[in-house]
Amino acid sequence: MATTAVPNREIRQEGPDMGTQIRKFLSYALLFLLALAFLYPFYLSIVTSFRTLPAIAANPVAIWPETWSTDGYLRMRNLNVDRWLLNSALVAVTVTVGNIIFASMAGYALSRIAFPGSNALFLAILGTMMIPGIVLLIPRFIIYRMLGMIDTYWGLILPMLVLPFGIFLMKQFFEAIPGELEEAARIDGANRFQMFFRVVMPLARPALIALTIFTFQGNWNEFMNPLIVISTRQDLYTLPLGLAFLRGGIGENLQWNAILAGSMITTLPMALIFLFFQRYFIEGISYSGLKG
Repeated sequence: MATTAVPNREIRQEGPDMGTQIRKFLSYALLFLLALAFLYPFYLSIVTSFRTLPAIAANPVAIWPETWSTDGYLRMRNLNVDRWLLNSALVAVTVTVGNIIFASMAGYALSRIAFPGSNALFLAILGTMMIPGIVLLIPRFIIYRMLGMIDTYWGLILPMLVLPFGIFLMKQFFEAIPGELEEAARIDGANRFQMFFRVVMPLARPALIALTIFTFQGNWNEFMNPLIVISTRQDLYTLPLGLAFLRGGIGENLQWNAILAGSMITTLPMALIFLFFQRYFIEGISYSGLKG
């Protein structure tokens, strides 16, 4: 039986059409413009912090200094910014360590230990996250004054040692850890604290890193609580509070190079942390969305 030869057809792999390429180009161009729009104010703040006051008055939005100057940073140094920086670091680090310890314990108890009212307690904790902070200003000030925490480090640190978000984040993560691991540790004779510190906590490292970053960032930039606590003692100012009252410290004429120099001192640590640990920010958001 004769066979008929089938002519070989050359298979062509077509590339993207012109419309797809144009859409991709426009998408990248739009993203580039958006990136410039977000980065330009930050760049302008850096440049202006190294300019002189006459140059700023002549051209406030110059994209490059005619003469580089450190006058703004020297003025900030004279305004006790070193002490403000130390206070911010002390408060942020202490509060972060406290949240790692207490929020982890509270989240573990709510996710693993069954006790009467645990669900109602968790809902109450979530409810506190929905209350606007401005509503609590006066009640918090009254409580701080009654407890003698006005113008003290205790007032800056103690109310922030455990935050609802930290409890929520850790509870959601602990519920994703298989309970069989703890059962195996229980069979080996481990008690509840040993299971928590030796089994659960090492597995919770990603959530702990995310909690550390979120807590440190929030307390480094915290303004409302120091505003309530600090009344007269300027040596207890944190960086955000000190910058808010900077106008009174340097006179009525705003010295923009000093103000922006203080802003750069405040922003730079968090910018570096976000640059090197940005993936943990995303993981922290994903962990907080886990189903309980």
